[in-house]
Parts: sequence; C-alpha cells; structure tokens
Amino acid sequence: MTASDRTAQTAKRERIIQEMADDLDEELEMELDDARLDELLDETDTLNPTVDRKLYFRELLRLQGELVKLQDWVQTEKKKVVVLFEGRDSAGKGGVIKRITQRLNPRVCRVAALPAPSERERSQWYFQRYVAHLPAGGEIVLFDRSWYNRAGVERVMGFCTEEQYQEFFKTVPEFERMLIRSGIILVKYWFSITDDEQQFRFTMRIKDPLKQWKLSPMDVEARSRWEAYTKAKETMLEYTHLPDSPWWIVDAVDKKRARLNCISHLLTQIPYQEVAHVPVVLPARVRNPDYHRGPVPLEMYVPAKY
Repeated sequence: MTASDRTAQTAKRERIIQEMADDLDEELEMELDDARLDELLDETDTLNPTVDRKLYFRELLRLQGELVKLQDWVQTEKKKVVVLFEGRDSAGKGGVIKRITQRLNPRVCRVAALPAPSERERSQWYFQRYVAHLPAGGEIVLFDRSWYNRAGVERVMGFCTEEQYQEFFKTVPEFERMLIRSGIILVKYWFSITDDEQQFRFTMRIKDPLKQWKLSPMDVEARSRWEAYTKAKETMLEYTHLPDSPWWIVDAVDKKRARLNCISHLLTQIPYQEVAHVPVVLPARVRNPDYHRGPVPLEMYVPAKY
C-alpha cells in the first residue's frame, strides 16, 4: 500500500468518525433540553432517578433501528398505520413523537397536529377534518391529539354541547371499527402524569425562554381544572376502551422511560418483519472531458461566521 493510499484511508476513516460524531451530537442535542430544565430550578436532587444515560441512548438507538424496519415493512406491504397520542398538557407526547419520527422518512411517517377548527370545520361532521389526514397504503400517521379532543378539552372547556358530547361516544366506536375494517392498524396511547409533575413542567416552561411558547392560555386554564380533566379522562376510557381499539396507558412521569416504553410497546402492536433489500451499488462516475465547472461569485455564498 502506497503512502497516498494510506492517506486516503486515514482521511476516509476520519470522515466516518466525524459522521458518527455528528449523529451522536444530534441525539445529545435532543437530550440537552432536559438537562437545561433541571438546571433552571436547580432541583435535580429532588427528582426521582431516571434510567441510566448510556442505557437510554443505547436502547433508543436500538428501538429506532426497529422503527426503520417497521417503516420498510409498512412501505413494502402498503400497510396503513394510525397512532393516537393523547394526554394532559406537558405529558410528554411530543417528546415521544420526536423520537419516533427522528430517523424515519417524513414521506412515510408524518405527524398530524391539527389546530383549532375553523368556523367552516365546526359546521362539518365532527370526524371529517381528521379523515383527511388518514394514511394511504404505505404510510404511518401519528396524531398529536386526535378526535378525542371532544372527550377532553372540548368537554372541559365547554367548546361542545352536551348533545355533541354524547353523540361522540355513540359514534366513535363504529368510526374506529370502520377504520380497522378498512385495513388501518390503530393504536391509542394515553400519557399519564401526576398533578405535581404537571405543575413542575409548567413552571419549567414559564422560566425557560426557549419553551415559553409551549405554554398557551389554554394550558394555564387547564391547571385550575385538573379534576374536571380527570373526570373527563375516566369517562373517555370507560366508553372508548374497546376490544377492537383499546387504550394503552403510558406512565409518563419519567420522560426517558416513557419514551423507551412507548416505542417498545408500539413495535409489539404491529406484526412487521424485516424486509430484504437488494444491495445498492453506485455506478461509475461518468466524466465528460468537455465539461468545466464555472466559478460561483463570492457574493452568493453565505457568510462564514463560524
């Protein structure tokens, strides 16, 4: 092996290490959030111990690898998957959704987080605007809140009538059975946290300028209606925990454990198999001796401030 070959191999190895380091930085960036919140109140000694950091990262990466296999299977078999994420404000739904989608193709796995209904949408059949976001074959849709808004926030905040509320419970079992009969795999999660934990997380959002946007007036109002939300949740589970589409409760007080437990459980709910892929072979680079790359004006470059 010549000196030139060794130099090329060394450069390639360093590039691979750098790429792996960049991937790890992405993971650490996600987790920096939790550490920053702990630091803001300096209350780390009062928190329950969480899962070991190395174990957490190792398991998260392993589970994300399985999610990639699940994605391949869904795409190859043209399956349709819907996952509902429900729970109180700040319960950790968004954190789990981020970890699920982090390494998946957004064209295959997408998030549906619908805003408040417009005047026109309020006059539609209640489920109509959710139907528009259901998956086609080969797609996964994660609903960050779903049609169960009617059983939760709409009920507690008085955004629906008693008649609409009762009609929802009559309709939703058949609606979900229709989805399942159409070939949709439906999984429903409720993220459960304690009163004290929600108070703590809301306080963190108030103190952290990078998270204050997450605390809406509706969230603030929800704090004073904890018991009303609890009663609404209990009624919802009583009427909609169905044999065809059961609810799964995620203990979400510990964020890291909640993420790992939810992703691990989701993988058990879908009978995916690893899909064999034909090895990718890059074609030889075609070089045209008549082609000469033109210069790019310096003023077109983004300033190199870093």
